[in-house]
Amino acid sequence: MASKRQLQVAELIKRNFGIVLQQEGSYIYQGAFVTVTQVQTTPDLSLCKIYLSIYNTPDKEKVLMAIEENLHPLKQELVRRIRKHVRRIPDIAVYMDDTLDEMYKLNQLFDQISDKDKD
Repeated sequence: MASKRQLQVAELIKRNFGIVLQQEGSYIYQGAFVTVTQVQTTPDLSLCKIYLSIYNTPDKEKVLMAIEENLHPLKQELVRRIRKHVRRIPDIAVYMDDTLDEMYKLNQLFDQISDKDKD
């Protein structure tokens, strides 16, 4: 169970990193639509895991690798935005969140099953 402070810092990072991706990240990933879906922080607030949803591109891994390669300037912009709200800036790790992709796959399977039942 996350503490109240962990949840506050996670929400602060989620909100601001999303804005950073909108403003600064578009030159990194050309044409892809990237959103922050979830942020988890460690109890000591030294590390945060940022989960990203990536759409509008056939190669999601390539976009994630481009973000990881350019994580330093993105983190600098994030630090500029949140430095007055946190004492220590956490290290950032980005991961792909594919829960929506899995949901679409399951919906397609259910649609196929229902189509077979109708026949």
